[in-house]
Amino acid sequence: MRLILMTGKGGVGKTSVAAATGLRCAELGYKTLVLSTDPAHSLADSFDMELGHDPRLVRPNLWGAELDALIELESNWGAVKRYITEVLQARGLDGIEAEELAILPGMDEIFGLVRMKRHYDEGTYDVLIIDSAPTGTALRLLSLPEVGGWYMRKFYKPFQGISAALRPLVEPIFKPIAGFSLPTNEVMDAPYEFYEQIEALEKVLTDNTQTSVRLVTNPEKMVIKESLRAHAYLSLYNVATDLVIANRIIPDSVTDPFFKRWKENQEQYKQEIHENFRPLPVKEVPLYSEEMCGLEALDRLKETLYADEDPAQVYYKENTVRMVQENNQYSLELYLPGIAKDQIQLSKTGDELNVRIGNHRRNLVLPQALAALQPAGAKMDDDYLKIRFAQPTKV
Repeated sequence: MRLILMTGKGGVGKTSVAAATGLRCAELGYKTLVLSTDPAHSLADSFDMELGHDPRLVRPNLWGAELDALIELESNWGAVKRYITEVLQARGLDGIEAEELAILPGMDEIFGLVRMKRHYDEGTYDVLIIDSAPTGTALRLLSLPEVGGWYMRKFYKPFQGISAALRPLVEPIFKPIAGFSLPTNEVMDAPYEFYEQIEALEKVLTDNTQTSVRLVTNPEKMVIKESLRAHAYLSLYNVATDLVIANRIIPDSVTDPFFKRWKENQEQYKQEIHENFRPLPVKEVPLYSEEMCGLEALDRLKETLYADEDPAQVYYKENTVRMVQENNQYSLELYLPGIAKDQIQLSKTGDELNVRIGNHRRNLVLPQALAALQPAGAKMDDDYLKIRFAQPTKV
């Protein structure tokens, strides 16, 4: 299965791009599902038809669905939810309040991952396109296997065994005092099962022959910076970006003086997008004179984006940015094919690393692990510029 994740800052048009990509894939004969995991769904509005939790046929070979976190919660987390509700009610909360609080923050994001894994395992579709949450939310999900791995293996699993052994002995004493039961095996199993599914999905997400992220951005300063940060964090988790889509570019045919300054700024920001994401390919999409709602409008967007191309292809196979940690030291590796080291100048300002190559400059927004450090040396190795980072020297 080909897995394509569309992400970007909220409001950049990623849902329209995801829907148009689905239309083109279906047109080429791929069985395609466009799945929205964004809590603020807009995929149904984009297709201009009702969508629900279960896939609905949009066109031949194309299905659409919007994740309903409550349905996923009940089918995957129902026993845990009921147990948390029982505990909260025993502590004096009303039924409705207890039910609401039993839905832990971030659960809808986790269920988005679980839903992706289920579709991958079932293999019903050739292409799965994820209209994901805005970058900040989406990227936090990628850290779950790494962050939760130690806790689950070293602490949770042994505790689960001890809890199962002690439950028959402790329960008769515990329940009359506490007012609720100890968790059952079903309740205890659920978190670890979630962890196992997400850990398995991580292997799929980091396989750049199967999975690609496509960053949708606009030619605006704040949006570009958010996209650069997203690219850096995706690289931190070894998830490959294969394409950047610069959306809502004012066409040359617009000559109204009101847009003169906008067009001048966009020319500057377009150049920044191409330079800062090089060597990733960049597609430019114009600002249309209408909303991208309905299949007719999406067909026009599809033609602009892909024409005769196959969107399921991997547009770029290298990870252009890699974060490496060895012996408590970090290094940043940039893919710069054909560039000699003596052509490169480095400087750092705040959380941005500035890389100058001749007349070209590339700005990288660093993840927090590197933002507090200083560059401490660099070398070229197999077309990658490898930059070491160290603690700043104390004066």
